[in-house]
Amino acid sequence: MTVLETRPAQVGRTATRRRYLMCRPDHFEVRYAINPWMDPTAPVDRERALAQWQRLVHVYVGLGHTVELVDPLPGQPDMVFAANGGLVIGGRAYSARFTFPERSAEGPAYLDRLRTAGLEQVVEATCTNEGEGDFTVVGRRVLAGTGFRTSRAAHAEAATALDVEVVSLELVDPRYYHLDTCLAALDEDNVVYYPGAFRADSLEVLEQLYPHAVLASREDAEAFGLNCVSDGLHVVIDQAAGGLVRRLADAGYLPVPVDLSELVKAGGNVKCCTLELRS
Repeated sequence: MTVLETRPAQVGRTATRRRYLMCRPDHFEVRYAINPWMDPTAPVDRERALAQWQRLVHVYVGLGHTVELVDPLPGQPDMVFAANGGLVIGGRAYSARFTFPERSAEGPAYLDRLRTAGLEQVVEATCTNEGEGDFTVVGRRVLAGTGFRTSRAAHAEAATALDVEVVSLELVDPRYYHLDTCLAALDEDNVVYYPGAFRADSLEVLEQLYPHAVLASREDAEAFGLNCVSDGLHVVIDQAAGGLVRRLADAGYLPVPVDLSELVKAGGNVKCCTLELRS
């Protein structure tokens, strides 16, 4: 990957160009509730959601990254959350197989799109998983969430399909039903996470693997601050997570705050909108 220009003050941190797959929220709405954040009775402003999403795309392009699109399907209001569509590492993809019937049509749609992405191999999943919602790539390792959406069997299937090390982590708080709501990769060696979302033994694993991790508060997690995207230097993060923005800056990263408050109504934020296509 090509190294982006960095600021002199951020010694030791570099940004790398990324390739992202995203989906316009043309059909976005909250008409069912499949996570604790969704309220079908609360009004949703689709035009505002689209404007916020377009701003996110603009930020990515401005940072030097490539954004590609998948066509949104009518009747699939959550398809904007592209991260759930699969996992791509080393030019190989592992497809999603959604838990809830409300989103089941997204799996084949993302699978078809991944097959046109110029990847070396695309493996269709047989086990229930929701892509990068529960798979977080940290260097050569994949952290994998389970407990609400993605099965442990999918962890093993992904490890075989992509020939990678997969470390399983148990989620225990239904508000943080996907791993990407409570943990994010910052670079190839470090992560940021909210300890309260994990079972005790999984928390011990994280503490052993990442002793210098950035820890988020409950307030940061509730503001979807953990649902962020880092290129190794810049961290695109919801502006509502002000405490975490400051901690990331103190750790030598460059936070890039955005407003995705409309998409939060469906339980998603920056990372949920972003599937990385890793070559």
